[in-house]
Amino acid sequence: MPGGRLTQQERRQIALGLADGLAYAEIARSLERPTSTVTREVMRNGGPTAYRADAAHRATGSRAQRSRQSTGGGAEAAPLAHGRDAEAVRAYEDVFTEALIRNGTPKMMARVLTCLYTSDSGSLTASDLVQRLQVSPASVSKAVAFLESQDLVRRERDERRRERYVVDDDVWYQSMIGSARGIDQLAAIARQGVGVLGPQTPAAVRLENIARFVDFVSESITRAANQARDLLHVKPEGSAGDAK
Repeated sequence: MPGGRLTQQERRQIALGLADGLAYAEIARSLERPTSTVTREVMRNGGPTAYRADAAHRATGSRAQRSRQSTGGGAEAAPLAHGRDAEAVRAYEDVFTEALIRNGTPKMMARVLTCLYTSDSGSLTASDLVQRLQVSPASVSKAVAFLESQDLVRRERDERRRERYVVDDDVWYQSMIGSARGIDQLAAIARQGVGVLGPQTPAAVRLENIARFVDFVSESITRAANQARDLLHVKPEGSAGDAK
């Protein structure tokens, strides 16, 4: 059974298998690889609908280079907390970052958010981020300033008076409420058009229907966010310390 990293040809076979609707286990058997290898490869490179063999091959090379840089050109990396698999964590961070980017977050801001969300403490210093992302302090500062302006992170001082950047557990609630408010504005603008275009005209009726639909969606989002808010603050039983 072959070992080591996937070759470009193997990645192309994976892409063909996905296009044919084959299961991961079936693709893995054809490559004589473990199913977990194929699953991890696909999920870290866009998922089954967005996987592209050549792009995945290039991304793997980039990840390997970043890994060498972050470990001092081959020095052994420090073990991760809770016995986590370093390669699996890096792959998941790439997937999470790509998801944020696809939803409109700029790349560097997405990378910073991913670091914060995947740290147990939800809190990192500028030095932590520079080391993890292998970027300049200026890049981190610019990204944090943007995220802070969007109320996605906040600053605080720790016991050593160091400035830390914190991702608030409530940020997703605030994001949902903000979305609902934005939708409310759309409904109000649609109703303005009713008066301009004349009630009962086809265009006005269309805009009123849009406003009613948007009202319902906004109310549903707000109600669901309020009902589910406590889920963002559930703590694991026997919670361990705040290891980064």
